[in-house]
Amino acid sequence: MQYLRNLSRIAAAAALAAGLAAAPGAYAQSDDLPAASQQGDVSYVSGGIGKDQSTAFEHNQAAWPLALRFTGKGGEYLADVHVRIVDGKGAELLKTDARGPYMLVKLPPGRYTVHASYQGSDESRAVTVGASGGAKAAFQWSAQ
Repeated sequence: MQYLRNLSRIAAAAALAAGLAAAPGAYAQSDDLPAASQQGDVSYVSGGIGKDQSTAFEHNQAAWPLALRFTGKGGEYLADVHVRIVDGKGAELLKTDARGPYMLVKLPPGRYTVHASYQGSDESRAVTVGASGGAKAAFQWSAQ
């Protein structure tokens, strides 16, 4: 009887160890975001090329105070969008190019203007980032 108890404990420990060993790989695949970049006090990540990365951006939006999306009129994803974010006083906080259709930005709560330019066509959106984040802005251009 003691032998069966020990065998049962060993099997349970092995199963637990196998589960823990598999967990980091599973988590890493679900979080397929590129590395974040830093500009001053603002950190951001952009991309979304490919199904896995697009899905990762969609799933991680809630963890970032501001989520931006860039598409054509037909919903096609755009990259190489020039992005500039200024605060309520007009100070430029971020100036970069989006590497794909999504950009997630960590900003403190406040009011901002997001300027986005694609192939010479400029658009702006006023956004308010609340204490719990969740601000979103979508930009859409006619395909050229």
